[in-house]
Amino acid sequence: MTRFVFVTGGVVSSLGKGIASAALAALLQARGHKVRIRKLDPYLNVDPGTMSPYQHGEVFITDDGAETDLDLGHYERFTGVHARRSDNTTTGRIYSDVIARERRGDYLGATVQVIPHITDAIKEAVVTDTDGYDFVLVEIGGTVGDIESLPFLEAIRQLRNDLGHENTMCVHLTLLPYIPSAGELKTKPTQHSVKELQNVGLQPQILLCRSDRPIPQTERQKIASFCNVRPEAVIAALDVDTIYACPIAYHEQGMDREVLRYFGLPFETAPDLSRWEKIVRGIREPKGEVRIGIVGKYTALLDSYKSLAEALLHGGISQDVRVHMNWIDAEELEDPSSLEEQLRGMDGILVPGGFGERGSEGKINAVRYARENRIPFLGICFGMQMAVIECARSLAGLKKASSTEFGPTDEPLVGLMTEWARGTELLRRREGGDLGGTMRVGAYPAKLVEGSRVAEVYGRTDIRERHRHRWEVNVHYRDVLEKTSLRFSGMSPDGVLPEVVEYPDHPWFIGVQYHPELLSKPFDPHPLFVGFVGAAKKEHLSREQDV
Repeated sequence: MTRFVFVTGGVVSSLGKGIASAALAALLQARGHKVRIRKLDPYLNVDPGTMSPYQHGEVFITDDGAETDLDLGHYERFTGVHARRSDNTTTGRIYSDVIARERRGDYLGATVQVIPHITDAIKEAVVTDTDGYDFVLVEIGGTVGDIESLPFLEAIRQLRNDLGHENTMCVHLTLLPYIPSAGELKTKPTQHSVKELQNVGLQPQILLCRSDRPIPQTERQKIASFCNVRPEAVIAALDVDTIYACPIAYHEQGMDREVLRYFGLPFETAPDLSRWEKIVRGIREPKGEVRIGIVGKYTALLDSYKSLAEALLHGGISQDVRVHMNWIDAEELEDPSSLEEQLRGMDGILVPGGFGERGSEGKINAVRYARENRIPFLGICFGMQMAVIECARSLAGLKKASSTEFGPTDEPLVGLMTEWARGTELLRRREGGDLGGTMRVGAYPAKLVEGSRVAEVYGRTDIRERHRHRWEVNVHYRDVLEKTSLRFSGMSPDGVLPEVVEYPDHPWFIGVQYHPELLSKPFDPHPLFVGFVGAAKKEHLSREQDV
């Protein structure tokens, strides 16, 4: 029997529903249960793929090629369970599907309405593909009281009746603000938020209260009384120094016990949290440090690079060092005179993915600085493309080398591939087509060159990594570039699409067309980030010895 836990949020946004859902799932996993997490997003976009990173943060990619909300990255990093396309549903997708059915005549001439047609589609999205799981956690985006969330909340109300209250529960995340002038935590915002939820027919069974300090017993009793929950079900979600401490903190507050108690499941035996204790200890008590310069174009909102930052942290845990991330706006490096000022003292330089010409010259300058100064370098997606262009301009004599993404060019080192294969399926895209769904997205295999550094890093030559890009490195320039010191050390199985480049004579310089950060987890760090941070650690120790 699959049990469903619905996670809603109130008072304000950005309280951390995604982390809360992921941490609860990790606790249930630690107790031996099989879990899955999904996200319902109220916005009208079909998916976040065409949304600006400044609007919504990074786009997380699944193996099956879905462009999803960044919370799915948290789900994977906490549970190790690979997300699927079915794990992220938006209002836009629901309405698109319902309208498509109406156009086909599936509703047999009925008047199509929010209830029952939209809510039925939401319910279908929630329960589809959930067989075999003990728990499915469903996070509802937005804040209770938002008009766009109402169809989702109504669908949940109906699902609780359809599936039975004994098989479903609601966890509501709220805020307990501390008012310095009064010297106390205020419970009224939580009370009002729960009333909003009750107004749409939902009664939470657990209240997860974000606070910067412990909740006094008097306030806990007050919240329980006014919000109609058990005092033990008022869980303090205290601020922590790392998100990976959340499973431990929530267990100490009794959250997993309350969930199991509600469902009538055994809860007396404590879960095995040694994995999380080891991770937290590695973050809090490193034996060294490194400085990584990250040259990007979305540095004004670091959620744009959420998985990247977490992957670097994971690499640091594996190498027992604290990774200091210096976020550098690529446009600031377009003036070569600023390179030394911005990049001096970095133990490693990373150029992440991105789209568009803005900041590209700064990224190319950063690549050249890393190559010439023999600083460990990792280029991801767009970063690899800029590394190839830098090589073409600086070493191969192709001064006009560029990407067709930036406009017409005589030397298209990077261009738009119009066809590529996914298994036995041939996929196509064209210039000027819809941006959504026209990229090479999802997990694809690659073949690494035996004896290359990247094959040494992975410990194998056959890999499968997640992609998200429209432009590819032009394989027709391979011979020209390999006459320099650059090597194409990874290709698609058919040998058409370059996947990895490296400089064998450099201490550590690798560019990859895919996004390795999407597969990294704190308990299973991605080998490229283990290798990159390890190389940066050697660079840091070398600098210290020189001093």
